Amino acid sequence: MVAKLSIWSQYFYEMGPEDAVKEFIKCGISCAELSDEHGHELFERSDDPIATGKAFAEFLKENNFEMLQGHLWLSIKICSDETAVSKLFKWIDMYEAIGIKNMVLHCDSMINSGLSVEEVADKNIERLKIVAEHIKDKDITICLENLGPKGPVRNADNILYLIDKIGSDKFGVCLDTGHLNITDKNQTEFILKAGKKLRGLHIADNQGETDQHWMPFAHGTVDFKAVVKALREIDYNGYFNYEIPGESAHQSLEIRRAKIEYLKRCYDYLMAE
Repeated sequence: MVAKLSIWSQYFYEMGPEDAVKEFIKCGISCAELSDEHGHELFERSDDPIATGKAFAEFLKENNFEMLQGHLWLSIKICSDETAVSKLFKWIDMYEAIGIKNMVLHCDSMINSGLSVEEVADKNIERLKIVAEHIKDKDITICLENLGPKGPVRNADNILYLIDKIGSDKFGVCLDTGHLNITDKNQTEFILKAGKKLRGLHIADNQGETDQHWMPFAHGTVDFKAVVKALREIDYNGYFNYEIPGESAHQSLEIRRAKIEYLKRCYDYLMAE
């Protein structure tokens, strides 16, 4: 298994994407997931998202920094907003220009639509088939992330069902360990079922009731040893990516730097098991 240590870029929330990368490098981190927030910042720089992506890719190359995972527009409503899919295409094209291979996407849960979970799933399949046509010749994977208990993607079975119905090999799975800990909870089962379709991770902990986004081995209940054991079984080779805003919000830069040292120690401990 090859699972590189990564931290989502908004960990340095007060910085632009370039400065965040430079700060990661100072802290000994060489990989990151491009966050939705930094994605927005890049997207708004010009009317040519591909040119923006290429310029950022050149910056990453110059600094020997890797971003193979990125979170697409987090709150996009691909079913509820008729313009959403065309907007998503521009994000995908910019991320492709950056060199991002695994692009994390939230399905549209349509919580207040009055539709059943099955009907919401069908709506998402319909829209994602359009996305599949746009990306059919691209060397990328759209990773559908497991979300909360009320939507169509609470577990691996749900996501694999959507992927099967979309009918494209350009779709995969992103496991958010925190989300799963407040829904189905069984991390091992999720990972083994996802298998080779698992292309991205959001590593976070909580106490099983709300999405607290904590780092491992603090006060949460996720069994990270079991997570890594299952990742080894499927020979996972994506990022071991921390997404932990509960540890960064309202924290000084000095404290966040110190926490990175802890995160590195956690990673080394888990990978040595």
